[in-house]
Amino acid sequence: MSILTTIDGIPLFSSVPEAMSWAALNGKQGYHTHVYQGQIGFMGGETHSAATISSQGLNGSNQNIESNNNNNNNNNNFNSGY
Repeated sequence: MSILTTIDGIPLFSSVPEAMSWAALNGKQGYHTHVYQGQIGFMGGETHSAATISSQGLNGSNQNIESNNNNNNNNNNFNSGY
């Protein structure tokens, strides 16, 4: 992949397919453009705002839910003997 630069931590690519691949890997759709040093670059995500919204919070929430479910399962197994 040819990354021209990063903007707000998001890579700016030299081609649409690269931007679309990044978008798909990061749960985003589409692409938008920026001009960097006189060259049009392509960034995954339909808008810059969409590109910079992190899905990490969702993953963290899922991990907490799984952790809570595991704790509940452990408690259920412990309480099942009573």
